[in-house]
Amino acid sequence: MSETNNRLGILLMMLSTIIFSIQDGLSRHLAGEYNAYMVVMVRYWFFAAFVVFLAARAPGGIRATAKTNQLGLQIFRGVLLVAEITLAVYGFTILGLVNSQAIFICYPLLIAALCGPVLGEKVGWRRWCAIGTGLIGVMIILRPDGGVFDPYALIPLLTALMFAVYGLLTRYVARQDTAQTSFFWTGVAGSAAMTCVGIWFWEPMHGMDILWMACLCLTGVAGHGLLIKCYSVAEASTVQPFAYFHLIWSALVGLSVFGEIIHLNIVVGSAIIIGAGLFTLWREQLKARTG
Repeated sequence: MSETNNRLGILLMMLSTIIFSIQDGLSRHLAGEYNAYMVVMVRYWFFAAFVVFLAARAPGGIRATAKTNQLGLQIFRGVLLVAEITLAVYGFTILGLVNSQAIFICYPLLIAALCGPVLGEKVGWRRWCAIGTGLIGVMIILRPDGGVFDPYALIPLLTALMFAVYGLLTRYVARQDTAQTSFFWTGVAGSAAMTCVGIWFWEPMHGMDILWMACLCLTGVAGHGLLIKCYSVAEASTVQPFAYFHLIWSALVGLSVFGEIIHLNIVVGSAIIIGAGLFTLWREQLKARTG
């Protein structure tokens, strides 16, 4: 992969993190005014329309893109992701963006810990040390012994675990299916599942919230589109560390728009988690190069 393409990939990843942070802010506002089920459902309708549009334009059309011998796993992946997103949006309304994202960023460490039992990959002692260090960062953020532990703080930890499992299943199905097939079922299965739930919680939207919902749908499509382009022009190991900027942008949205506060334990814990995550990514990259 050329240096120019890697630079373009980094730029696209940075842009996607900015867009996803704006999406987080819109989700927090709308879920605070209405309910998370409906907000995620409408967002997924547009996401599903986007993946169907891409599939229709692909060689062989929708039939070729949707073809898979792992239909059960593909559907489970899609349902798991939409459930994770719904829970995460609900967490935004209770904990705010700063606290939620600070804990959620531990998901790469959970992927590293679970890749052994799920994918049969070997996890060396160095990566286990990094995983343990990252979990110490999570404990610093949660402060379970500080007398102020909020059980709701477990929500972003659960969403991180759900997203980690989703990521591992994505790797697993990639052994047989293309990225286009997985992307298609992520949108279609997630939209179908969320419609079955969210339609019972429909609330009429008014005024500017209709515009904010439209922006939420557009940012979702734009963010995923940028990620697709990002991974098509650059090495994943090169661009993945820049995904941590999502925390920074979300924190800025939380501070400037919602008046959230960043406490010292959030800064220290996040720094430890990010450091451990970057070390894990470096070890994976080194392992891939040495075979």
